[in-house]
Amino acid sequence: MSDTLYLSLWYPNLQLAALADKVTAVLTAFAAHGGEPRVYAMTVWPISWTESPVLQRVYGWGERGAEPQLAVQDALDLLHDDYAYEFQIGWSLWELEAGRDKNARWVREPRLIRVTGYGPMFDEGAYEQDGHIRIDFGPDGPFLEEDVDLDSAAARHVAENVRQLVELTGAVEKASGATARLLWSELGESLAQRLAARLGVNN
Repeated sequence: MSDTLYLSLWYPNLQLAALADKVTAVLTAFAAHGGEPRVYAMTVWPISWTESPVLQRVYGWGERGAEPQLAVQDALDLLHDDYAYEFQIGWSLWELEAGRDKNARWVREPRLIRVTGYGPMFDEGAYEQDGHIRIDFGPDGPFLEEDVDLDSAAARHVAENVRQLVELTGAVEKASGATARLLWSELGESLAQRLAARLGVNN
């Protein structure tokens, strides 16, 4: 069963004014770990997720995108302690082509990742659970491929996706100076445990 995968990052005594530097560092780290160097879009949310955005901007894909520092500056010009700042950036993983028949090929497919920086009062202090910065990786399928026969090629591509995830997780933690991190899923299941079970069944 597919699950949504998140990474939460926390910083000690983080001042709201320092959030821009932290978010910029996280976004910049993507380029060296399978991600795009430019931001696709940004959205500023007031008070809670149930409210309408106060600002949205779509920069575009690839070269049309915005440099992380510029996108963050655009968003955090509206600096409020009860706002959340969401950025979308491309990240490519190995996936089996649509159709998944016996002739399907493995290709690197880009997906949009959401990186959100939280003001301390947004959604009644959601940062305490979600992190000062939360990365939404989307469905965890590429790290498990539970609907695919795990032959040597599939296992190699899944392993590369997992390695890329681990390396990115370490890179954003180091680049942004996070003192705590948590990789978690919407259903509360451990990716590491599910991966171990997946590999164990097929070995």
